[in-house]
Amino acid sequence: MGQVSRLVMGAVLGAAVGATVGLLLGALFGGNFATDFESGGLRGYEATGRLGLLLGAALGAVLGAALARARRRDG
Repeated sequence: MGQVSRLVMGAVLGAAVGATVGLLLGALFGGNFATDFESGGLRGYEATGRLGLLLGAALGAVLGAALARARRRDG
């Protein structure tokens, strides 16, 4: 049971970090370069920030779980 909880905690922590970084990078990109981008009724930095949040959370969860799994094998 400890291995499953370690994977879940790694995924949750990775998703939180990834979502934060993705939101910030997406908003910065949208505010400076993609001002005409539209998605879900939002435009510019709001739309790219939301997209960055979703992509960052997904990627962060995968990387966090992989890191937790690798750390389990090492020690």
